[in-house]
Amino acid sequence: MGLEVETPDPPELSFVDPNEYEDATVGDGSEDVDYRREELQEFLEDGAWEESFQQWAERADLERAAYEIARDLELFSEFDFFWDDFADRVGYHAPGIPEDWRERSYHPELDSWGTVSGINAELTELGQIVSTVLKEEYIDWEADYEPPEDLPDFE
Repeated sequence: MGLEVETPDPPELSFVDPNEYEDATVGDGSEDVDYRREELQEFLEDGAWEESFQQWAERADLERAAYEIARDLELFSEFDFFWDDFADRVGYHAPGIPEDWRERSYHPELDSWGTVSGINAELTELGQIVSTVLKEEYIDWEADYEPPEDLPDFE
């Protein structure tokens, strides 16, 4: 399908513990974790967001009206990306429209669960693309996590 739309500004990354998100579990439970958000923010501003967004837009399965709803709600600015050293990956939290959208009169043009689920699914897809682009094309550091030596050998 695809969308021909202008790329929104990259999100301003927050300094929330990713474990507070319902859709993310990060790290090994230690307190002193560096999520490298400042570096990721620079990468997003230096082109990773633009590149990722265009990749996503080329194949997005989202009608223009649904995209406009997501844009009106400023959902693109609510993404969060963070380094997950334990898994050697860029983790992300994708924003979404809540289940109680009808009761809250969330957006005047929002009228079906199909639209809501389409927007939420596509935002998750965008988050995955950004995560992959950051890891494959921008990050040159290695994970510092060293597993304990007393782990069982599964070979």
